[in-house]
Amino acid sequence: MVIHPRPFDHPDAVKLNDQVQLEYAERYGDEGDITPLDPSMFVPPHGLYLLAYDEQERPVATGGWRTQDLNADGYEDGDAEIKRMFVIPEGRGRGLARRMLAALEEDARAAGRTRMVLETGDQQPEAVALYTSCGYTVCDVKFGHYRTYDSSICMAKPLRQP
Repeated sequence: MVIHPRPFDHPDAVKLNDQVQLEYAERYGDEGDITPLDPSMFVPPHGLYLLAYDEQERPVATGGWRTQDLNADGYEDGDAEIKRMFVIPEGRGRGLARRMLAALEEDARAAGRTRMVLETGDQQPEAVALYTSCGYTVCDVKFGHYRTYDSSICMAKPLRQP
């Protein structure tokens, strides 16, 4: 697998985003994740969007982070929020998500962010297991677009040791 930075609106990113939205819709019985996102949110140094490609140069995984600071949606100064982590079904079980997550954490840390945060849901037990195994813990105070939903699970991991 090769990981490349790509714009959020790159054709391969759009393709995988469409796939993850279908999966969200199936799991939650709705229209998918309606969190407002804009390509400019993932432009370094304020964010990053990555695509992973297999040996045949097919996009197989995606993930990004964007800067968040103290605001009405419950974020804290120094936050880097993970968005659109996804591995196509055929690519799962090979450690792609773990590699993508590590690359995102490394970049956010280098950009001066102090905490990686994410919002997932109770219909994504694989995601919760991945993040937990990578050192993320459930937050007492929820943040993000879905913070008022009972199904929302907010997790965080410090990017700097105290």
